[in-house]
Amino acid sequence: MLESRRRMLILLGTSGFIAAAPNLLAQRVSPQPIPSPNAPDPHFPPGMNGPGIGPKTGERRANPEDEKQIRKDVDKIYELASELKDQTNKTNSELVLSVSFVKTAQQIEKLAKKIKDLSKG
Repeated sequence: MLESRRRMLILLGTSGFIAAAPNLLAQRVSPQPIPSPNAPDPHFPPGMNGPGIGPKTGERRANPEDEKQIRKDVDKIYELASELKDQTNKTNSELVLSVSFVKTAQQIEKLAKKIKDLSKG
């Protein structure tokens, strides 16, 4: 009688495991990643709700006053650079440089920085 109970329990345990196996295996699905709150909404194409994702083209225009000022400053740099070149040809570079030479170089630097800032907008 004990032997028949053991067989009955083994049979019920085995059949219960076989019946539960598909459910146990189905629960091992990998979790879905949570979307970032900062990510663009995939349900709306760019441009429908807010600005587009791509770069904006054709919106930046050159300021005519800045362009005139840049041209004027470039001409001034050209004059100062020519003057600086003449000074270096006249003097011996092994000796100490004159104060006017250094001031001219500083003016060129300031104008170059001004042109750079104007061209950035």
